[in-house]
Amino acid sequence: MATCPECDAEIEVDRTDLDELEIGDPWDCDACGSRLRVANLDPIDFETDEDDDEDEEEEDDDADDVTDDDDDLPDDDEDSGDGGWDE
Repeated sequence: MATCPECDAEIEVDRTDLDELEIGDPWDCDACGSRLRVANLDPIDFETDEDDDEDEEEEDDDADDVTDDDDDLPDDDEDSGDGGWDE
């Protein structure tokens, strides 16, 4: 009996599924929904799907890349010197 590396729930694999599994095949944990990969066949063992984690990190990084362009501009109420105006 294998356990999920994310939530430690027992993962039941049918004999027919076990016969068709290969190392690296994807698997979803029914308990927590984590995306896993087959790490070993005898005994059956799963690991966290690192590719799925990297995809999520890339999506998070893309969201962080969005910046507010107004941050580089002085506020209207700040005195920025003579402002280029001659009086």
